[in-house]
Amino acid sequence: MPAIIKQFFFKSHEMTLSDPRFISLSQWLSRYFSADVTPMLISGDASFRRYFRVMTAQGCFIAADSPVQLVPITPFIALSHAFAAAGLKVPKVIAADTEQGFMLLTDLGDTQLLSVLNVDNVSEYYQQALALLPQIANVVASTDPTSGEIHALAQYDEAFVRRELQIFIEWLIGEHLQLNLTVDEQALLDQSFDILVENALAQPQVGMHRDFHSRNLMLNHGDLWVIDFQDAVLGPVTYDAVSLLRDCYIRWPQAIVADLMQQHYQQALSHGFIPAQTEFSEYQRWFDLMGLQRHIKAAGIFARLHYRDHKPAYMADIPLTLSYIIDIAAAYPELAPFASWVQTRVLPAFTPLLGAQAASEDC
Repeated sequence: MPAIIKQFFFKSHEMTLSDPRFISLSQWLSRYFSADVTPMLISGDASFRRYFRVMTAQGCFIAADSPVQLVPITPFIALSHAFAAAGLKVPKVIAADTEQGFMLLTDLGDTQLLSVLNVDNVSEYYQQALALLPQIANVVASTDPTSGEIHALAQYDEAFVRRELQIFIEWLIGEHLQLNLTVDEQALLDQSFDILVENALAQPQVGMHRDFHSRNLMLNHGDLWVIDFQDAVLGPVTYDAVSLLRDCYIRWPQAIVADLMQQHYQQALSHGFIPAQTEFSEYQRWFDLMGLQRHIKAAGIFARLHYRDHKPAYMADIPLTLSYIIDIAAAYPELAPFASWVQTRVLPAFTPLLGAQAASEDC
């Protein structure tokens, strides 16, 4: 583990009152409000950011602590302006210290979309979420808040896709399962990943959020607000839709997903994001294989969060991603051997987690 990561991890788990970054954040906020304030930790996330609620005479705010050596805040600030200009509801950056990595944001409350979803309302809420994607797709550049320079979003290119797939091999297969791949297994993974890379590159490219799902949509006064958008890139047209509809944290009945997928297909056609001659069968392959790549990446990231970042709770989300991988890959003959390999070599390691999840659902 790199020293800077290790240092921040252990500091973030100490009592906040003895945490140097917490002290610096409190001092910065007190200068801004011209009064002493005590930020209250409300959450961290899958990165190295932490979020605090700040209650003042002027109202409630959110303070973000983002160590600049690990997660610079300038991309977030730049994209918050770009997304807002596109008509999206995003947290307003009220104040920022780009050198220390502190931000003061509007408080959107605590209601993640995921917390209110059920089979009766998910279609309605997801239709609202899908309606945001054309605005996101049109964000292809942002303005640096310091220099004023306009920068095109990074490309989700072949190197990017392969780097994400490698996380699965390094952290799930290697670090967690301790599997030494045979020559045949490595060839199978190489062949399968080549198919996924080709699929990603074959799709029309648009602006994409890259983590568009029900935990990154906040419900506030009846509206959906978009958060955690700082990693936006130019990439495949189906990426954000499949991130939402095949969420890594919850699975919906296939009939619901199929209907919403059809809606996104029609939306992409009507906005000109995909060629008019694109058949639904071609779109569905794009969608399915894009989701497959994303779930492979996510399974690896969840393992990395456990072993590198000491956040073990994410391990419980791996079985769902593996079930997606097996089911979707098995539907495509060229990927069926990969599905079989995941089912026989990878999934059995998570049987205890699956059993515990089933027991919980029975209670």
